[in-house]
Amino acid sequence: MESLPMINRRTILAASTVGYAGLRWARPSCGAPAGANSGGGRAKSTILFFLCGGASHIDTWDMKPDAPAEYRGAFDPIETSAAGVQLCEHLPMTAKNAHHLAIVRSITDGGRATGDHHAGYYYNLTGRVPDITFRTQGNDRRPQPTDWPFMGTIVGAHRPPHPSLPQTITLPHKPSRAPYTRPGQFAAKLGVQHDPFYLNGDFDAPTKFLAPTLSLEQGLSLERMGERRSLMQSLNDARRRFEHDDNVASLDIQNRKAFQLLASSTTADAFDLGRESAATLERYGETINGMSLLMARRLVEAGVPFVTVFWKENSTLAGKCRSAGGWDTHGNNFNCLREHLLPEFDRAYSALLEDLQQRGMLDETLVLVSSEMGRKPKIGDPRSGGANGAGRDHWTACMSVLMAGGGVRGGQCYGKTDPVGAYPVENVITPAEVTQTVYHAMGVDKLVIEENGRPVNLLDNGRPLTELF
Repeated sequence: MESLPMINRRTILAASTVGYAGLRWARPSCGAPAGANSGGGRAKSTILFFLCGGASHIDTWDMKPDAPAEYRGAFDPIETSAAGVQLCEHLPMTAKNAHHLAIVRSITDGGRATGDHHAGYYYNLTGRVPDITFRTQGNDRRPQPTDWPFMGTIVGAHRPPHPSLPQTITLPHKPSRAPYTRPGQFAAKLGVQHDPFYLNGDFDAPTKFLAPTLSLEQGLSLERMGERRSLMQSLNDARRRFEHDDNVASLDIQNRKAFQLLASSTTADAFDLGRESAATLERYGETINGMSLLMARRLVEAGVPFVTVFWKENSTLAGKCRSAGGWDTHGNNFNCLREHLLPEFDRAYSALLEDLQQRGMLDETLVLVSSEMGRKPKIGDPRSGGANGAGRDHWTACMSVLMAGGGVRGGQCYGKTDPVGAYPVENVITPAEVTQTVYHAMGVDKLVIEENGRPVNLLDNGRPLTELF
């Protein structure tokens, strides 16, 4: 792998997340995985593909071809491999895999979110309603050590430790640029030792993934690394005589994890996309998001319990789409989806499903596609030229997610929305139910930790959608 500056406390902490204060808030006491019931507990791993920006449900997997033109937009639906299930015409490869999909169309925030991206991330990544600070601070609201933990970190804490890899890995970036880092993607009160391990991807070299804690500086051998580790240990021991704080222990955990990863041949194999054939690379699409899904497949194949791929926005599209270059299509919604977002998604996502199926891994890997919100059904965001701007604004009252694998029965739709896709009208659920369904698939049935000497339920609302299994 390419080299980066030397490993030190600062780079390890930066690769971790928001800091290490969260460790003092909790001592995990998760129970053992549940046995299979109602189809649950079958998944060994989860891949979460999060479409950063807020993907338009009405232009993708909950189309309304009979709605008035100002709602239905420019796209037509097509038939799929699942009887009675239609998808957007610009998702032809995904349509061929619809027999694997459960499309959940009736998710709403119930007025509990704020319409901001920060609250959308938090609600959909944790299953917990955003607190009042999201309303008062909006997208200025920073991640906090007292936040509720990301679902992936709970799954990781629940599973037996992997012998050489982190329990929870996130790539190809950490949304969003500091100081506007999105809340909800961290372990928070569960403890910093459970934070995701981040891999960074680059548009110019999409097959290479780097992280400060997985890279050696130029000329630093494993032997010299061992010498530096001994020196670091001596310094830590000396400092510990004066500092009796859980924060010190959390840093030691991060240091130890970094050295173990560097010394492991299993790690090197898992992160090497060069082992993939040219045909596989082409099938996924040699884009940063396509290669991230291929990396996700390699990681779950290596036994990582939870892998998150946050769609990496292309800044060159920001002006065209009146967005950050992702799914936040405030302007030019249809051209941005048709020419950029949907083709890249369609190729990579369908490749992942087919790859997992061909390797016999789909039944034990839950694949969840989510986002922080849907898009407003009526076309024309006032901030981008109204109807002439052809954009769709944020819409937290309704969104959809896709589930496949992990015991989920494919070829079905769950829930229903009104004739223009504005509000759910049947089997109405919230992000809490989606999160509970992930836990159900992964066999996580005990969500209680001890906080300040008292038991706390990490997600005490919602229920798993057992009928999907």
